[in-house]
Amino acid sequence: MTFPTTKFSPEIVGGLDEAERASRDRIQSLQRERLAWSLRHAYENVPFYRQKFDAAGVHPSDFRDLSDLAKFPFTVKQDLRDNYPYGLFAVPKEKLARIHGSSGTTGKPIVVGYTKNDIDMWAGVMARSIRAAGARPGMMVHVAYGYGLFTGGLGAHYGAERLGCTVVPMSGGMTERQVQLITDFQPDVIMVTPSYMLALLDGFIKAGIDPRTSSLKYGIFGAEPWTNAMRQEIEHAFDMQATDIYGLSEVIGPGVAQECVETKDGLHIWEDHFLPEIINPETGMPVEDGEYGELVFTSLTKEAFPIIRYRTRDLTRLLPGTARPGMRRMEKITGRCDDMIILRGVNVFPSQIEEALLATDWCAGHFVIELTREGRMDKMTVLAEARQEHWDGEGLSEHAQRLVKQIKDTIGISTAVLIQAPNSVPRSEGKAKRVFDKRPKE
Repeated sequence: MTFPTTKFSPEIVGGLDEAERASRDRIQSLQRERLAWSLRHAYENVPFYRQKFDAAGVHPSDFRDLSDLAKFPFTVKQDLRDNYPYGLFAVPKEKLARIHGSSGTTGKPIVVGYTKNDIDMWAGVMARSIRAAGARPGMMVHVAYGYGLFTGGLGAHYGAERLGCTVVPMSGGMTERQVQLITDFQPDVIMVTPSYMLALLDGFIKAGIDPRTSSLKYGIFGAEPWTNAMRQEIEHAFDMQATDIYGLSEVIGPGVAQECVETKDGLHIWEDHFLPEIINPETGMPVEDGEYGELVFTSLTKEAFPIIRYRTRDLTRLLPGTARPGMRRMEKITGRCDDMIILRGVNVFPSQIEEALLATDWCAGHFVIELTREGRMDKMTVLAEARQEHWDGEGLSEHAQRLVKQIKDTIGISTAVLIQAPNSVPRSEGKAKRVFDKRPKE
């Protein structure tokens, strides 16, 4: 079964394609048509989905309206691991154009596949995203996301080429060389994780180059949660516009949603290809737009790897569209259900600690959180790196004490803060690992 040929016109008006200019009613009509196809496609071609639907007592023919999607069962990450490597593919292997996968550091890797049509769709939504971030045809894009099985590098690469940009396929790591090539090649746009952008900032300073003199005008940052405080630091440091991009391999890779540079008020979801829901993470029941909960996605046009009601574990809410009125927005991710720290009965997200740190003038933006246990009591310690100009050689004890009080007053937990010397907190070349749980296993 191939995806139906009813599509939007490719005509571009004012730089936007027809889907970006469509009304909300038009988008929902398209979603009904495409979702009916996607449910049938998954049921008829993936034994896992056939068994799940049958066990839940639902059939694709039961779908008549978007609200009917709630009758269908969820898919979770463990389902993908249990069906490793090809159990969730809906096309034979000879129909695949590409395979991507996760690192598998926490279990079996997640393996996803793409047909040629899937790659074409992915390039299209990425081109749409890169343009929404401010890039235009003819600009140069420095891609510092990792290439290989990780979807970030090639997703950004194909999207930038589709838009008509020149691509520098740098990948991650080699910070000094990154700084050199940015300085020499003069790219307009950079695509990278926000935590590694801070490492590049350190690299510019170490090289004696004022980052505000760089050619970079637009930054597209994703693959990990980041705060508006970090956005402001990056924008000020590089004199650039910084926007958020969202995606995950299980759904397509980057390009599921993108913040528009003209509003920076949340990420518009490309709802002609990806249908979002927000559910109560404890009950699994859908909640109304505007309410916070767990983000769930269903693919509408994927051939090789359809995904039905995938629980992302990301926490956010859905809001009406603004810069793209027909497409709903999701707020920046506030945390993940499985990244949440429960400390003495209080729920804490690393992004909350980051917000407090970046509100100071001494923090360089690099930090880790260590969880330990003293007797029967859990303890959280924040190790935060100081800026060179503020480092006193001893640990800035007064600043640490003030931050301890601020965290207690705003988040409601007691924590220790140890301010570290410049360049002492380990850097990440990909997603930043913020939490190190050293508590003994039960």
